[in-house]
Amino acid sequence: MKRYLVKDLMVPISEYATVSLGSTLSEAVSALEKAQEDYNHTHYRHRAVLVLDNNKQVVGKLSQLDFLRSLEPQDEQIERIKEIRKFGFSSKSIALQQEQYRQKMPDRTDIYAKAIKLKVEEFMQTPSEGEFVDENTSLETAVHQLVTGRHLSLLVTQEKKIVGVLRMSDVFAAAFHVIKEVEATE
Repeated sequence: MKRYLVKDLMVPISEYATVSLGSTLSEAVSALEKAQEDYNHTHYRHRAVLVLDNNKQVVGKLSQLDFLRSLEPQDEQIERIKEIRKFGFSSKSIALQQEQYRQKMPDRTDIYAKAIKLKVEEFMQTPSEGEFVDENTSLETAVHQLVTGRHLSLLVTQEKKIVGVLRMSDVFAAAFHVIKEVEATE
């Protein structure tokens, strides 16, 4: 049975979508699209963009959810609607109120036009301590870290330098492969 290490499964930074601090969401979407086209080692597509500082060090990650968050209108009325949750209103009731409010808003293309000009640092997530994993970590430990931290990916380090991304989809594929190997021997 093959013993996988994180470095066997990770996507190197050079093959991942990256943008610099100060880039727009439009530039980040373009980088993600290009990385998805270029990276064809597996049928699993990239789902995030790494944000780099001037020294080419990873300082944040912009997921698909973060991109979508940029399309959510941000104004006082939306915030007031969200606040009523504390009075026991259901999620369905709040969503209905938000939808009614959105129907009165200007054309949605306005929201998209504004979103593409926003900077990535407004929506990126800064990695937490639990999102880093050493390249020599075992598959089993990586599984535990993904599951307990509820992460979709981990940043892979080599001597404290980020060298790649360990995606849940690749960990799942490797774990499934091990399961099939074990099943074949029984």
